[in-house]
Formats: sequence, structure tokens, C-alpha cells
Amino acid sequence: MSPWAQLREDIYVVFDRDPAARSATEVVLTYPGVHALLVYRLAHWLWQHEAKLVAKLLSNLVRILTGIDIHPGATIGRRLFIDHGMGLVVGETCEIGDDVTLYQGVTLGGTSLKKEKRHPTVEDRVLVSSGAIVLGPVTLGANSRVGAGSVVIHSVPPNATVVGIPGRVVKTDVPEASGLELVDLDHGDLPDPVARAISVLLSHVERLEQKLDHLATRQGAAEHRRSEEDEELQRVKAFLSEG
Repeated sequence: MSPWAQLREDIYVVFDRDPAARSATEVVLTYPGVHALLVYRLAHWLWQHEAKLVAKLLSNLVRILTGIDIHPGATIGRRLFIDHGMGLVVGETCEIGDDVTLYQGVTLGGTSLKKEKRHPTVEDRVLVSSGAIVLGPVTLGANSRVGAGSVVIHSVPPNATVVGIPGRVVKTDVPEASGLELVDLDHGDLPDPVARAISVLLSHVERLEQKLDHLATRQGAAEHRRSEEDEELQRVKAFLSEG
């Protein structure tokens, strides 16, 4: 598609995913995510045409102005939405699909010093919440969600929700989206795996206590019967000795 059509998509996708957006002029002038994407498109073209130094200078300039660090070597699809964006990092070998949403503080980082695929692959319609870190050549499956502050070091299947450190799949019932339909942005509707684990442990402890109470009751009854039998035996022995 033409650069102008791509720029138009990058601008108008904001209205689909940010209820605070009021006009195209406001988006163009005040949204750092749009600024970073605009310069990234140019820097990526320069990177592909071997003008790597100029491309890096452009990306560094945008990082200084917006706080968004996108390596010009990264591959980014259509309609990426960067909300706020401060502190966002996208590594050189990242591959980002279409209709992805990234929030501030997200890191798509690498774990290798070798010149190889060392950054994440983010498939279509993925949402990565604030402060989440995705490390290494892992894949975030289509329509998946990563909760705020999570650290993902393993691949995530499609239609899954991941939270925690390290990230664990806690839901796999995210409705599958198609076309331009997007994953639900309700970050607050995310399970708490720690609270869930504590709840399971408490339930298990309660069941154990009930079993112990039952065993103690049975043991007390048995001891009571044994005491009565001993008393009866003593009375019989006393009777026999008197006879």
C-alpha cells in the first residue's frame, strides 16, 4: 500500500482504540505513538536500503522526543496502536503483525548476543499491557493478551491470556477474532494466579482440618470405649478374686 494510505491507517486506528481521541489533527499533533510509527516507517525503509546509520539516527531522535524506542530493523504490520508509549522498546528482530496494541513500558527484548532471530514474534490482534516484558524469540499467538507487569519467556498459544512472573497461561477462552475485530481491551478482567493458588491451598487446608477433626473424634470415641472395657475388666478381675 502507498505511504499515504499507511499513514492514514496509523492515524485513524487511534479512533478505534482510544476513546479520548477527538480529531485527526489532535492525533497527528499530540500522539507520540503516531509520531514514532511515522518515523519508524521511514527509518525502516532506509534500513532496508542500506542507509543504516541514518535510520538509527532517526530512531534515536524519536526515542529522545517520545520515549519510544523502535529499532528500524524491526518488522511491523498494519494498524499498530501504541497507547502513551513512554518506555516502550521494540528490538531489531521483532516481528509484529496487524492490529496489535502495545501500552507504555512494554519491552519486546532479546536474550541472545548472536546475530540471529532473538526478539519476539507478535501475531495479529495481540494486546500487550503496561509494563509487560516479552523476552527472546518467543511467539505471542494471534488474539492473545499479556497482563500488565507480566514477564513472558515462553511462547503463548493463540486466544490465551498470560499473567504473572514468569508469565503463565491463565485463560484460553479469549474469543477468536477475525478481520479488523480486536481483542477485548478490558485489562481489569484478568485472573490473579497467586490469589487462585492461595485459594486452592486454603480449601485444601480446610479439608485436611475437617479430616483431622473427624479422625480425632473417632479416636476419642475409641479411647472412651477402651477405657470402659478396661474398667469392666477390672471389675471382673476383682469379682473373681473375691470369689
